[in-house]
Amino acid sequence: MSEVRTCRSQDGCGDAGTVTCLHLRLRSFEFFCCSCRLFPPSWARPGRIRGVYGPLSRVHVVGRKKPTQNSLPVPPQSWADQVERADQDPSSSALGDDDAPPGFEHQKPAASGLTDLTAAVANVGVSDAESKPTGPADPVGAADPVGPTEPVKVDSSMYSSATTFEELGLSKELLQGLYTEMKFERPSQIQAKTLPMILKVPHTSLIAQGHNGSGKTTCFTLAMLSRVDPALKAPQALCLCPTRELVVQNLGVLEKMGKYTGISLASTAELTTPGNRRRNVGEQVVVGTHGKLKDWISRRVLNIKSMKILVFDEADEMLKQDGFADDSVRLIKQLKQASPGLQILLFSATFNEDVKRFAQKIVPGANHVFIDKEDLSLDVIKQYKVVCPNPLSKTTVLKEMIFPQCEKLGQTIIFVRERQTARALHAAMEQDGHKCTSIEGGMEKEARDRVVREFRDGTTKILISTDVLSRGFDVTQVTLVVNYDVPTERDVTIPAYETYLHRIGRSGRFGRKGAAFNLVTGEAENRILNQIADYFKHEIPEVPWDDDEKFEEVLKAAGLTT
Repeated sequence: MSEVRTCRSQDGCGDAGTVTCLHLRLRSFEFFCCSCRLFPPSWARPGRIRGVYGPLSRVHVVGRKKPTQNSLPVPPQSWADQVERADQDPSSSALGDDDAPPGFEHQKPAASGLTDLTAAVANVGVSDAESKPTGPADPVGAADPVGPTEPVKVDSSMYSSATTFEELGLSKELLQGLYTEMKFERPSQIQAKTLPMILKVPHTSLIAQGHNGSGKTTCFTLAMLSRVDPALKAPQALCLCPTRELVVQNLGVLEKMGKYTGISLASTAELTTPGNRRRNVGEQVVVGTHGKLKDWISRRVLNIKSMKILVFDEADEMLKQDGFADDSVRLIKQLKQASPGLQILLFSATFNEDVKRFAQKIVPGANHVFIDKEDLSLDVIKQYKVVCPNPLSKTTVLKEMIFPQCEKLGQTIIFVRERQTARALHAAMEQDGHKCTSIEGGMEKEARDRVVREFRDGTTKILISTDVLSRGFDVTQVTLVVNYDVPTERDVTIPAYETYLHRIGRSGRFGRKGAAFNLVTGEAENRILNQIADYFKHEIPEVPWDDDEKFEEVLKAAGLTT
């Protein structure tokens, strides 16, 4: 039995009308959507599905005996994985319809796998008569192979740096917010370079990289507010963030900057009870995380038809293959279908080569501004290695070498790898009479908000955190960062280069001075830190773990004490 319905699969496409989904009811079982090709969570149970063939599939209901491995359909693979394979093997054969990116199955197949994937994104929401994306005169072509990225790729004849905010053609209300509430005097370097690219008509997409604390948040928040038509009472700007804390922070910047504009704001960080779900999001600017935004769009709570600009904050994190890549691609597809003229901004302090190539494929025709990795390590942040004889010695270093110095400094963030470590270290410090707080992803939202608020207010000076605060967290009084655990990828043997840069970048904001101590124990941790130093071509000198005079000396050399 088949019916035409809106897709209700978990994380489904939500298609109805423009792209009709064929659903086949399996008695009382859930639906299988042949548009987004998503299976319900129970698809692999006995008696569910055997065999999926082509775009309009026939689904065979089988008996209750357990199906064999060969009888089960293979879930579609991640698009990010396919792009990676295509880059590694350019001679690979064309990808079939079943291998299309999530949500792009109805695009026409192309001659090569890589071109197919790129063209699928580029042509979403564009008619046959408009096959080329709008953009600068010499964009990164969708069908062109993308090689190593250059630090800057823009047409210098089209754009010039802005020396004042008035040159950008901003409304008087936005200028008042910049000068009165944000206390800005003139654009920072990245703001002067990227804002003319963003605000110039026709509005072109941008992939931009800037140092930690350089003013990237102002770039995209100002861009969102400037694109909003105050007379249109509908969502027009959307910003995605990897963490709830970053959502709250960006919302606060928008509130201050847009104070005199009358523009309405909404975020997914609102505290709601299970019975008090959002019914309608009519605010003009929306900030949120993937999970909640996906829920709002699928339930038709968030109307995306009037969307003009889409921003990814910490974009490299949002495009990671093992993270949000597929969700990000699906969202771009949905918004470009609803609003073909959508402007997309990708901002982050770090873009490795894989993510750069991936970003250029999903946002073809965009301007891009990149920084060589050798220039990323911030000279204003003095970095040191502390080799501890055993794990217990790390706690001793904190108690006897670092905490006594914290009274003379601003604020300190101690980064750990695991939630359990954060809780245990906090308890150990409190037991010894050291006043500090901790935050990790397993805490309740109210508790996390309270910890962040107290740290921002200066009520607490020392904060222990997992990587939930490693990206984008902006507290100007932070002068010292301690990596209690060196940052690694999930298998704990590969250095997390980008995470390291984001962690130490919590200090030294906007050119202020800062320092970072890396506590290492054993050969493995020492090797990881040496690899990080080699990657950024930045020497990390060693400080003896039990020499308090040396600690005072390096902090004085860093300009943090007198």
